Amino acid sequence: MKKSVLSILGFLMYISLFAQTNPVSNYDNKEAFNPQFYPYSGNDYRSASGEPGPKYWQNRADYKINCTLDTGKNSVSGDVEIYYTNNSPDNLKFLWLQLDQNIYKKDSRASATTTEAGGRWANSKFTEGDIIKSISVEYNGKTFTPKFNVTDTRMQVWLTDALKSTGGKVKISIKFEFTVPEYGTDRMGRLKTKNGIIYEVAQWFPRMAVYDDIQGWNTLPYLGAGEFYLEYGDIDFTITAPANLIVVGSGELVNPQECYTAEQMNRWAAAKNSDKTVVIRSDKEVNDINARPKQPNCTWKFKIQNTRDVAWAASKAFVQDAAKINLPSGKKSMAISVYPVESMVKNGWQRSTEMVKGSIEHYSNKWFEFPYPAATNVAGIVGGMEYPGIVFCGSGSSGAGLWGVTDHEFGHTWFPMIVGSNERKYAWMDEGFNTFINGLSTEAFNKGEFNESSFFGDPNSSFMVKYVFGEKMDGLYNTPEVIQQDNLGVAAYMKPAQMLDALRNVVLGKDRFDAAFREYVSRWAFRHPTPWDFFHTIENVSGEDLSWFWRAWVLNTWKLDQTVKAVVYKDEKPENGAAITIENLEKMVMPVIVLVKEANGKEHKINLPVEVWQRGASWTFGVPTTSEIKEVILDPDKKLPEWNRENNNWKKKAF
Repeated sequence: MKKSVLSILGFLMYISLFAQTNPVSNYDNKEAFNPQFYPYSGNDYRSASGEPGPKYWQNRADYKINCTLDTGKNSVSGDVEIYYTNNSPDNLKFLWLQLDQNIYKKDSRASATTTEAGGRWANSKFTEGDIIKSISVEYNGKTFTPKFNVTDTRMQVWLTDALKSTGGKVKISIKFEFTVPEYGTDRMGRLKTKNGIIYEVAQWFPRMAVYDDIQGWNTLPYLGAGEFYLEYGDIDFTITAPANLIVVGSGELVNPQECYTAEQMNRWAAAKNSDKTVVIRSDKEVNDINARPKQPNCTWKFKIQNTRDVAWAASKAFVQDAAKINLPSGKKSMAISVYPVESMVKNGWQRSTEMVKGSIEHYSNKWFEFPYPAATNVAGIVGGMEYPGIVFCGSGSSGAGLWGVTDHEFGHTWFPMIVGSNERKYAWMDEGFNTFINGLSTEAFNKGEFNESSFFGDPNSSFMVKYVFGEKMDGLYNTPEVIQQDNLGVAAYMKPAQMLDALRNVVLGKDRFDAAFREYVSRWAFRHPTPWDFFHTIENVSGEDLSWFWRAWVLNTWKLDQTVKAVVYKDEKPENGAAITIENLEKMVMPVIVLVKEANGKEHKINLPVEVWQRGASWTFGVPTTSEIKEVILDPDKKLPEWNRENNNWKKKAF
């Protein structure tokens, strides 16, 4: 009896040790390579190749806006004329608009949810939101006051006659007013400086919601984390403000001669032709009454074409400088920076224009040409936020931090200003794609001056992999409000960028990836792609079925764990060659990179395609060795997010 018990205990100990050295695989090859991936086939609107189809359509919204900044009340009042074109095949009985200022009302959905949760998008103070003073509609030669309903950050406007399909046009005129919040969900607000308040104004006029072929009206409320989904068009806008303020805005300032002094106009003209930063208004002129036009108010006129939005900023505290941006077509744009004197520190905002220029020129040459006549960087209360042709960055940023936020916010020109994905639903398609291209631009800027300053560090380090692929991390395929706030930086920014790095460096190679990514930008420039349009495009242009890749990285939260299982010599003689068996222990699959080191100093670098995992969790391959194998290393250059890097090495046992 005692012998039997000891035998059983010994057997259990053997099983336990065996389980530790030979863990059970969670991998399912039929799940990873399931042939059913795409939920719908191509149609006339969206081709199965990932291109817009021959009948692709999207509606258009053009705007004319006039507004006044009241610095006594910290308020903006104005009127907007919206010229809306219905290119859809549907007659529209009503229209939906977005009133984003209503997020700052005490009884808003965001106040009940986001603000209660705290964090970046929470507001401790409230405003009355958008005050709609009047609204009228012109359609079919008739002008009428429509029935309208405001629901949180959305407004529904009913038409007396349905707006005709395939080209019907309507004009909506709205008078509005709102108070600029002190801290507006880190998207806008007011910053007090020693020389005056800096106003950063965004999401400030009623804007059309998107009506598309995917779900009709897109009416998700604005809650803070989820950003925007907007129609394209041309926007002309004016801001009337006290003459001692400098105003900057999206697009081209069309009347600089009415807003600057003669000396500042000379500097402005010089900056348009200079590769070096030219000071337009110096720190010494901020409090000089002769450095501003001698009149009560100035009206600043801006215009921008083929845009989805505009924003602006104003302050009497602004120092301003600018330089020329050289675009690959030969066209020119302007890099402009405005900031308070407090931001002039070592490697501070006096380098901003240099950074703007470097960022825009890199992306224009690499992916798609910058489409706007100016790129303006504003120092203020907002930590970092992007709008077409203008971005808001923290006034306290300097050095690597200033480069990082400036480059990131202007990178958003490409995602989602040019490629107009739905940020309310798919943050990974704008934040993640942008974070990915930021890595390449940072390598290029000033010979890599800030290349070692990544906020996330090495994404393939053991610490980061455990964090990014751990059980508590949200997946990419979630709306921003569903993702836990502490996880958004990974799920929306870092992990999708890491995904594209792996796709570029390990799966496709740089040339094939870059060609496919450029084609995606070109195909969907100023259009509205879905995730599936992106998947289709990358696959069709690169010539690879990547369903296994998207399934693991985007649609699921799978992790990668490859290991060396066994090394066997042919006829037990190393000089006859070896057979190495590797195993996939988790659900994600990736190509395998193997480094084999022999005792005689010879090395073998072997790249195995992802297809080695199609028939099961293990794979055996031959290596033409001429001596004993000293070591086998999987992923020797650490290009993959290995869950357990300790089992990536096999070493010859010493006896």
